[in-house]
Amino acid sequence: MAMWGGRFTEATLAEFRDFNDSLSFDYQLALQDIEASRAWTAGLLQAGIINQSEAQQLDTGLADLAVAIAADPKLPLQTQEEDIHSWVEAQLTAKLGDVAKKLHTGRSRNDLVATDLRLWTRLNAGQVRQSLLAAIKALLVFADRAETAVMPGFTHLQRAQPVLVAHWALAYVEMFKRDLGRLDDAVVRLDSCPLGCGALAGTGVAMDRHTLAQRLGFAVPAANSLDAVSDRDYVVELSAAASLCMTHLSRLSEDVIFFCSGEAGFFKLGDAISSGSSLMPQKKNPDVFELLRGKTGRVLGHLVAIIHVIKGLPLAYNKDMQEDKQGFFDLMATWQQSLLVLATVLPHLSVNTAQCRRAAELGYSNATDLADYLVDKGIPFRDAHELSGALVLKASAAKVALEALPLAEMQQVCSLIAADVFAALTIEAGLAKRAAFGGTSPEQVLKALKENQLWFDSLIV
Repeated sequence: MAMWGGRFTEATLAEFRDFNDSLSFDYQLALQDIEASRAWTAGLLQAGIINQSEAQQLDTGLADLAVAIAADPKLPLQTQEEDIHSWVEAQLTAKLGDVAKKLHTGRSRNDLVATDLRLWTRLNAGQVRQSLLAAIKALLVFADRAETAVMPGFTHLQRAQPVLVAHWALAYVEMFKRDLGRLDDAVVRLDSCPLGCGALAGTGVAMDRHTLAQRLGFAVPAANSLDAVSDRDYVVELSAAASLCMTHLSRLSEDVIFFCSGEAGFFKLGDAISSGSSLMPQKKNPDVFELLRGKTGRVLGHLVAIIHVIKGLPLAYNKDMQEDKQGFFDLMATWQQSLLVLATVLPHLSVNTAQCRRAAELGYSNATDLADYLVDKGIPFRDAHELSGALVLKASAAKVALEALPLAEMQQVCSLIAADVFAALTIEAGLAKRAAFGGTSPEQVLKALKENQLWFDSLIV
């Protein structure tokens, strides 16, 4: 019989039961439900609701159940219980008899599921955090491996200015570091314990909720029972953090897909992370990065779904909130898997240094360096910009690079240009010029790489 069946006289309609029951997905909370129940058992003993013998029976029964779940996580699916809470109680009752019926004294499924989901989220957020650190580490290794390789930087997907490949990789390190901060912030805010808040008004037993929270590893007990049973902010926060992190991952994937294309040829996919075509033998497809890009939409969809679920809910618990789990479970799993995949495949991505440099030399990407050269000669930047543009037009008409224009032709546009202009138009000179903090000069990039490595090592220690 359902946990709530006492006031009903008719059997539940099968179609309603199928629509209402949640065991098919909340079985994943089994270990958390057992953990919360063991803490509640200790609280009932402390409050004098059960005696030592009863507490020992309940705790041993719950511990045995945890062992069974660890061996077979899908064990609850072999029954027809309504939800994971009903399953745990039914298993205990079958084993212990009437003493199991005392476990639910003073608590509700509302505060229990809120506690279970926080415990599950805290555990899985920790796993995502490790995966995110692995992705950051892989990017740092990639940046270090790229050394001083230069590639074209792009704005509007047009060649802009040369940058170091390592500078490109470190840009994503910065994004992922912010993602790490958002993840950590969300975990801090979920660190309160709803157990003991009852259905909505608080428990009716003399429960020491501060000690209860400590038993479950929470920093504090939830401060308001109405809020505690209906709060899913942490689900939204982590879904938002996941969505932004996956967006960063998608942008990285888009870059890599283009960089690996025949039109660019900057990066090369290793065979271990590539797939082919069933028709075209020459194809080597970046499927792994396309999948990473595609899974971002799935995660974004889960964020939108949970916001829509809670946006119009009155206090306190409403059955709509049962929809907080399936999407969130999938989101957290997808987020973690995607980060681990990135960490795994990056070592199989190599840089075509020669092609990168050839591409960096095209498109008059040193036009800004020419303008800077003229500024150094005392010409105002706006005038220097116009003069550099005129020289680009001249070189384009002649179908040569800027540095291939004869000095005499350059001097027809600006008499202040001297023979030292050619040294200023090299890629090395242009990179060295970007030596301000955060720039792409080899000196700054090496400094940034070392600082990020030290930061990463400080987290791991």
